Amino acid sequence: MDYQKLANQIPASKWEAISDKLIDIILTSKNDDKLPSRLANNMLRYWQNNNLNSEPGLATLLEAAVLVELEKTLGALNELQMPNLAELIKQG
Repeated sequence: MDYQKLANQIPASKWEAISDKLIDIILTSKNDDKLPSRLANNMLRYWQNNNLNSEPGLATLLEAAVLVELEKTLGALNELQMPNLAELIKQG
């Protein structure tokens, strides 16, 4: 799945809300063993550079959230009025 392409579809006005929700999903997940270290390192790098609310940061967060909590991520996207994005993720 091309997470960068998915992130490109998120309007800038929703970046912060989606970023916050995805971070919450990732940090509270009991499935952290599904998160590859490469992805965790990328998230840390974006966080340190204050870039989690950018398209590349969102792409990384989307990938991580889908890996650790697919259903919660889909629910969050629907809740944040991004059903088209949730549907694209479902289609894989």
